[in-house]
Amino acid sequence: MTDLSVRRVAPAGGTLAERDRLAPRPSARRRLGPGRRIPGALALGPLLLLAAWLVASATGVLDPRTLSEPWTVVSTAVDLTADGRLQSNLLTSVQRAGLALLLGVTLGVVLALIAGLSRVGEAIVDGPIQIKRAIPTLALIPLAILWFGIGEQMKIILILTSVLVPIYLNTHAALRGIDERYVELAETVGLSRWAFIRRVALPGALPGFFTGLRLGVTMSWLALVVVEQVNATSGIGYLMTQARTYGQTDIIVVGLVVYAVFGLVGDTAVRLVQRKALAWQRTLGS
Repeated sequence: MTDLSVRRVAPAGGTLAERDRLAPRPSARRRLGPGRRIPGALALGPLLLLAAWLVASATGVLDPRTLSEPWTVVSTAVDLTADGRLQSNLLTSVQRAGLALLLGVTLGVVLALIAGLSRVGEAIVDGPIQIKRAIPTLALIPLAILWFGIGEQMKIILILTSVLVPIYLNTHAALRGIDERYVELAETVGLSRWAFIRRVALPGALPGFFTGLRLGVTMSWLALVVVEQVNATSGIGYLMTQARTYGQTDIIVVGLVVYAVFGLVGDTAVRLVQRKALAWQRTLGS
């Protein structure tokens, strides 16, 4: 048996042994990368902020009239939970944000597919999305009230339009960033339009979609803060508006903490799903 028959040659040149030796080891520590993943790293920043808040309040550096002490906020949250106000208003806020997020994500992906896979679709869709991108949600409230009234429909629509913008922009950019060779290959093997979307376009757009989804989750809570403080009769924003009227800083801070916690939890959930869905990628974030 010759030496050539023993040595297997790698497809890209060099023996397999040489390729294995040169290939980066996933478990090896990279000098130029961000380093290994730190368990619970997302909680580190908020914990540092909480520690700074505790120290500033305990030492008197932070005036309680400006920002209530952490222990006062905890006590207020317990009282609000005991009388049921926190749960009922929180449930209303979660339902609003969840429904609007679902509708906004769906509409954003559909519009991104229309604009990303068709020049005609892009000409029709992209302009209005860019216009909405330049108009803040707060500026749309007077017109939305005239069109849809002051009920739930107005609030859902405003949150929805805020969510679909980042979903559309990032998914559209990812679709246009798909390697043209994949399109040529799909045409060569005779994929139908639907098969191309399912097997090439959607998987290729996933990284951009998840980036947009993270922004969309944040935008849903930001828009919720705005709409719940305008002609609302329930929700965390309504609770904060009532507290502002009576100068109850502790209740306002409770509302802010609720928004912050749900925003962080939502972002963490999206990142976990993203890590699972994009496990095939080898990136610095892997």
